[in-house]
Amino acid sequence: MAVTLSLMLNFSNISLRRGPRLLFERVSFMIHPGQRVGITGANGTGKSSLFSMVRGLLHADAGDFTLPSGWVVAHVAQETPALARPAIEAVMDGDRELREVQGLLAAAEEVDDGHQQALLHGRLDAIDGYSARSRAARLMHGLGFTAAQEERPVESFSGGWRMRLNLAQALMARSDCLLLDEPTNHLDLDAVIWLQDWLLSYRGTLLLISHDRDFLDSVVNHVAHLERQGVTFYNGNFSSFEQYRAEQLTQQQSAYERQQREIAHVRGFVDRFRAKASKAKQAQSRLKTLERMEMIAQAHVDSPFTFTFYPPEKLPNPLLTLEAAAVGYGEKPLISEVGLTINHGDTIGLLGANGAGKSTLIKLLAGELPLLTGEFQPANDLRIGYFAQHQLEQLHPEESPLLHIQQVAKKRGTPLGEQAARDYLGSFGFVGDRINDLVAVFSGGEKARLVLAMLVYQRPNLLLLDEPTNHLDLEMRTALSLAIQDYVGAVVMVSHDRHMLRSVCDRLLLVANGEVVPFDGDLDDYARWLQLQRSEAKAQAAPLKTGVGESSAQSKKERRQQEAEQRKRLQPLNNKIKKLERQLEQQSLALEKVEAELADPEIYQDEAKERLREQLSHQATLKSQGEQTELEWLAACEALEQAEQ
Repeated sequence: MAVTLSLMLNFSNISLRRGPRLLFERVSFMIHPGQRVGITGANGTGKSSLFSMVRGLLHADAGDFTLPSGWVVAHVAQETPALARPAIEAVMDGDRELREVQGLLAAAEEVDDGHQQALLHGRLDAIDGYSARSRAARLMHGLGFTAAQEERPVESFSGGWRMRLNLAQALMARSDCLLLDEPTNHLDLDAVIWLQDWLLSYRGTLLLISHDRDFLDSVVNHVAHLERQGVTFYNGNFSSFEQYRAEQLTQQQSAYERQQREIAHVRGFVDRFRAKASKAKQAQSRLKTLERMEMIAQAHVDSPFTFTFYPPEKLPNPLLTLEAAAVGYGEKPLISEVGLTINHGDTIGLLGANGAGKSTLIKLLAGELPLLTGEFQPANDLRIGYFAQHQLEQLHPEESPLLHIQQVAKKRGTPLGEQAARDYLGSFGFVGDRINDLVAVFSGGEKARLVLAMLVYQRPNLLLLDEPTNHLDLEMRTALSLAIQDYVGAVVMVSHDRHMLRSVCDRLLLVANGEVVPFDGDLDDYARWLQLQRSEAKAQAAPLKTGVGESSAQSKKERRQQEAEQRKRLQPLNNKIKKLERQLEQQSLALEKVEAELADPEIYQDEAKERLREQLSHQATLKSQGEQTELEWLAACEALEQAEQ
């Protein structure tokens, strides 16, 4: 039976250039309906350009690309206008047919066309239009939004939360083909697990770009790997691809010696760790991960990244102790009664829902938030290396990587010459003239690599890592994982990258319900725990059947009184939330104004250097203030939810 090409995505003899650079040359492959394809390859190989071709924004210089006629292609918008309309309405906009029918229905009602109204109501029923709002609410909840946030205006959300709204909007579309480019970058682990489950039930064709190994492994059933102006199509998940690629690379004599060093590195770690493997379920889970690492190391022997954490100058024990500690934003603690001792050699992963207090605990350990009550006992020789997303914005945009690392070296009393700095920065991917470029033009991944390079050079004995893998590609994540495994200090980490957590963490702590407690299990157990929590929450939210007596006037009066008392009790929290929302809106508008200034090409002229410096500094300040306000808002919403229960 002949294959019908009109029912698939067909790339036939494609050649594509972007400027002078050749991305694809005579590339041919097909993607069948229902396939879930991971698009992999180094930065700059053409992954995003491939998406642009599917969307019709780019056309091949040679060859043909065909998409099935009538297919709806959904993608995640990279920008969200500062809209005043409710967030849930913006999510519902993702269902274009729903909005079309609703518009036609409103027009028919205006002219009192009963026949047309009946037809449109039938069409609305056929596309599940009457359940669209609840469908949008479920998507928002899965991605970490609370019920209180559904009606908040889009313009009041920060950039990261707007990206979640964009993702929800794409999932809302009843699409035939879904394009997702790094969808987990702005998500926490709970939302990543939820999105993974959602995608596994998606019936359309999925094209996924991601640097999250576990996420790719769980979701995709094919891999399209881009390298050397070609695309190789593999059957199976990401692990299968890595294994096959490893077998290919072992045949490359030029890679053999380095491969052996990586394998020895992994085996040495496994040998040291094996003695402890019987102590806990988490250790057993980690050993299973380490058994796969030889294959992973082989699959990435040609990585441009390789670095190690310098050994700390001193290793006091314990490094830090918390006793009955409470911390939060304002007078009310977000987490309390925290008891924690951190010794060198500890690698601790923090689990918990967004807003539960994981980043708050990290900030307490870093000294960025004060204790409300309890004791904080750092060792005299404690030296902290803190990686957080806001630190990327605290880089000096008008300075180069070379100047950044030389300033770090100068503060440590170990001045660094240009050649030594070049050698050091080269292991983090800054080669050639890139070390002299301004940070202002760097991508998020390049900024993250620079912050890591600065952190490594400081030789800390306690690493605090808050989502360190955001914006990092697979190769850099592999290098970071290997470096942490050899690190002799202590690590406390928050990450949505489960492979990273499995590879490096010996202990898991659960931050939930205002407490920090040991989690007795592995990440698979945590996924099951999350599912149980969702089921219990759904059961509690289900409306109770009312008896005949409850419909009496007396019952209604009592219910109204109870509701009035609750509104009065919750009014201070609601007022605080509204105040913080106004602050977020003002900060967002101010940031947009600054970013509009920075979009003006004239500001990058030599005569405007001072203006550029001022605007970049103002931008960093506004982003930091917005993050702080958003954290306070999250804490207030969490307190409101608890008070409403």
